[in-house]
Amino acid sequence: MILTQILQPTCVKVPLEGKDKDSAITELVELLAENGQVIDKNVVLEAVLVREQTRSTGIGSGIAIPHGKCSGVKELVMAIGVTKDPIDFDSIDHKPVSIIILLASPIDRTGPHIQALARISRLMLDGDFKLKLENASSPEEVYELISNKENE
Repeated sequence: MILTQILQPTCVKVPLEGKDKDSAITELVELLAENGQVIDKNVVLEAVLVREQTRSTGIGSGIAIPHGKCSGVKELVMAIGVTKDPIDFDSIDHKPVSIIILLASPIDRTGPHIQALARISRLMLDGDFKLKLENASSPEEVYELISNKENE
């Protein structure tokens, strides 16, 4: 799976303005809605927040991948935000996050959802790449970094 097949350049926000987990998630869902990526933003937001209450999606190393499955989207969608100041995400390593990658997918399409989670996780294992994302100064730079990494 290639993430730039899912991620629209307009669904990247730098800097993300949210100062806590819920506001950051809300901001990314709003971004998806503004770009016509969702059927019902409230359904998407609820699905992601409910999933987050089950167990934090802060995977450690400054990264969170909030996600949910719901009827609020027709296909797998993705938004990325990079915060100026790291925020508490109840991460497994108890460290704040600065890269937040939100995924939402239809309830009946598990395969692409899991493939995207796995692909994101693999990309984020590259410390240099992660650092470049954290230091990106614009949405265009984040998208370009991901696109270049996917084409290596």
